[in-house]
Amino acid sequence: MKVVLLQDVKALGKKGELVTVNDGYARNFLFPRNIAKEANAQAMNELRNAEQSKKFKTDTQIAQANKAKAELEGSVFVMSAKAGQNGKLFGSITAKEISAEIKKQKGIDVDKRKITLSSDIKTCGEYDVEIKLYTGIAAKVKVEVKAS
Repeated sequence: MKVVLLQDVKALGKKGELVTVNDGYARNFLFPRNIAKEANAQAMNELRNAEQSKKFKTDTQIAQANKAKAELEGSVFVMSAKAGQNGKLFGSITAKEISAEIKKQKGIDVDKRKITLSSDIKTCGEYDVEIKLYTGIAAKVKVEVKAS
C-alpha cells in the first residue's frame, strides 16, 4: 500500500514522502496514530502542491539573496566610534551595529547572526566582513572604522 507520511518515521522516511508499506502496518500502526494517510488522488495532489509551493519559496529566497548580493558586493560602510589617541576603540564594533548600518545605508535587512567577522573590531581601520545571505550565497563588504 502506498502512503504519504505526515511525520518523520525512523527507518521509513521523512515527512511528505510517498512510501510503500504493508497493508497491516498502515492500517494498524500508521493510520491510527495519524503518522500517514493513504496515497489517493487527493493526497497526491496535496503532495504535489506542497512541493511546488516549497520550490517557489526557495526560488524567491534565492532570487532575493542574489539581488542583495549584487547590491552589497564590494560596498564600503563607514562607521564612527569613540576612540583613544592610539586608535583603540572604547568597546568594539559588533555585528549588530554593522547590520544596523547596512539597513540605514542600503535598506537591506541583514540578520546579525549572518554577519561573519574575521576578527573583533577593536581598533580603527578597514575590515573585511562576509555576509551570508543564503546557503552558498555570500557577499563580501568592507567596514571602515573611524574615530569620532
